[in-house]
Amino acid sequence: MASLSTQSYKGTRDFYPAEKRVQNYIFDVWRRVSERFGYDEYGAPLLEPLDIYAAKSGQEIVNEQTYQFVDRGGRNVAIRPEMTPTIARMVAGRQQELGYPARLYSIANFMRYERPQKGREREFWQLNTDIFGVDGVAADAEIIRLADTVMQEFGAGRDMYTIRINNRDLINFMMAQYLRLDAVQSQLMIKLFDRKNKITPEQFRDQAAEIFDSEYAAEGLKKIAKLVGATTMAELPQEILGSEAVKEVQQLFTLLAEAKITNAKFDITLMRGFDYYTGMVFEVYDNHPDNNRSMYGGGRYDGLVTLFGGVPTSVVGMGMGGTTVEEFLRGHNLLPELTSTTDIYMIVLGDVQKQAEKVADELREEGVNVAVDITDRKVDKQIKSAVKMQIPYLMFVGEKEVEDDVYRLKDVKSETELAVGVARIVTTVKDYRKGRSDDDF
Repeated sequence: MASLSTQSYKGTRDFYPAEKRVQNYIFDVWRRVSERFGYDEYGAPLLEPLDIYAAKSGQEIVNEQTYQFVDRGGRNVAIRPEMTPTIARMVAGRQQELGYPARLYSIANFMRYERPQKGREREFWQLNTDIFGVDGVAADAEIIRLADTVMQEFGAGRDMYTIRINNRDLINFMMAQYLRLDAVQSQLMIKLFDRKNKITPEQFRDQAAEIFDSEYAAEGLKKIAKLVGATTMAELPQEILGSEAVKEVQQLFTLLAEAKITNAKFDITLMRGFDYYTGMVFEVYDNHPDNNRSMYGGGRYDGLVTLFGGVPTSVVGMGMGGTTVEEFLRGHNLLPELTSTTDIYMIVLGDVQKQAEKVADELREEGVNVAVDITDRKVDKQIKSAVKMQIPYLMFVGEKEVEDDVYRLKDVKSETELAVGVARIVTTVKDYRKGRSDDDF
């Protein structure tokens, strides 16, 4: 019989301790910043009825990317590919019981059947933050401020990333009034704009020409060239500058400027592919030349709660992926040095196992995480294991140490060694933790 493969399912990752430490570091920052802004954590099922995605997420998600099946009860279900329909369902279910604005966040995993590539996996982890019950641009600004604060908390400079912003009302005005497209043509053009950076300029031009009515294609392509060439709102065609949606975008940029967010940029070509967006949309781009791409984004989706029988409710949200954030941190050398959650690896010298366990229990009662070697191996093998596990301290326990109640404590990184009692070991470890926390966060 052939051996089973050690590889994980295509498009998924195994998180060994070293990789899990990185993931937990990212999650810790996400959780800390979300709660600092007053967001409460929630949880939700991994499976949902397929029809909640068919209603608004878009046919590409449903037809090509969902892991879907018929369960034993004959129900069509899917592993969640995103969280937005789920949180809309949950809010609709207890709409009268929630206090508003309702600020909610989750850190969860999702699956989409798409081609695995750099920064894109079939199973991915994501921070989702949503604020329900605020009509004005203050909620738009808050979500973007939260996203920016997360990046700042990771130690990023604002020159490392750009926040690109557009507005779906402005997009709709642009499609219907400026480009003179009907509803079907508008949807096709939005999808094309959404793919703009994934195809060549020639492909974009040719596909855009096919969407226009033949007699209007030449004029339509000239208008698109003006749009694509506009790098600021002031450069937009006059026909667009007079729209109400432009005023809303200008209000948003004023709020962001007051919050000292200097790296926000208007991008008329930004669409965001999901069908449920109704207002502001944004994406955060990595400016590193080796990874110049969108990392995550979000926007306003005011109509989704009503699909579940709820009262119309304003909502703005975002989803931030763990893999793209990790690549950003690695690319900009922002990942801190992460060690094991075990503070001490206890090296047992000779026949003192029971005494060593007793000392370990004393340390554990004081909140120190201790792993005791129980293998009777030679000292060098015990030390080698601790180094592989990235445990910061070694503690040597032999007959003399037990008798004197004084133990050798070695800092693995600096290779310094102290002969100290249990109380001093506790304070040394806690001081180390505090220093590491100050450095990392």
